[in-house]
Amino acid sequence: MVAWEYALLVRRYQGQGRNFHVSFVWYGPDGSRRDITAYGDTAIAHLNRAGREGWELVSAAEDVNNVQGSTEVHRYHLKRPLA
Repeated sequence: MVAWEYALLVRRYQGQGRNFHVSFVWYGPDGSRRDITAYGDTAIAHLNRAGREGWELVSAAEDVNNVQGSTEVHRYHLKRPLA
């Protein structure tokens, strides 16, 4: 039987028009939280990096709130076998 560990990559877009900020946060299987924005400016760059470390994308979800400005949150759920 395979045992898994799980992680979460969160992409947050906040702003309006030309004034926006995109950030990426990694929630590790040990409960850690790391700002990994500096590692790339697209979700694909971050997912490819995670894939090279053995992580597999399990699901993705999106929340959009346009009531006050514009906010998008994308959540990428990942898993990999425990060593």
